Amino acid sequence: MANKDKHERHDEPEGTPDEPVIRDKRRIDPETGEVREQPAKDAAAADDEPVEELSEADQALLDQAATDLVAEMRSDMLRAQAELVNFRQRVERDRQLNRDAVIAEVIRALLPALDDLSRAEAHGDLEGSPLELVAQKLRGGFERLGLKQVGEKGEPFDPNLHEAVVQFPTPDVTVNTIADVIEPGYTLGDRLVRAAKVAVSVPAE
Repeated sequence: MANKDKHERHDEPEGTPDEPVIRDKRRIDPETGEVREQPAKDAAAADDEPVEELSEADQALLDQAATDLVAEMRSDMLRAQAELVNFRQRVERDRQLNRDAVIAEVIRALLPALDDLSRAEAHGDLEGSPLELVAQKLRGGFERLGLKQVGEKGEPFDPNLHEAVVQFPTPDVTVNTIADVIEPGYTLGDRLVRAAKVAVSVPAE
């Protein structure tokens, strides 16, 4: 009889009051290695957890931090835009300076030919000849590029534009004045391509 009772207790289903009930709450199944789904009641319990609300002071600090961040980002954006504008202006200015420098070098190389044509024209050697038209086209092309002649008889002497080849005292002048132009000078915009070689009248002592 005792053996029968013992056998009957072994046949009772698991989880009866006579035996402990073990629940495996591990998230990872030790046999398959897969993640187990969270029981519905546990998920509901998580949703029911109370959410802690921020105090007015904490909310004010959070709002101020957000405002400061937006202001800093805006300042960085404006600074980047200004730097981009300055960079473009420098590039354009350098491009223009390089262009003027190249043009000035080309003109400087052609000035001796222009001087020869000018001297021949002054002696009447170009009149009616094909070289007269060449001289006109050469001067017209230089003028379109912005080339200007400097050094005129009677104007005040300017050491930034003129080179005094000879000086002689003159009683009727009060300032250094160009008495004669030996070789004209030229400027290209603000750039001096060649200084004018001149004779200068200086006040007599």
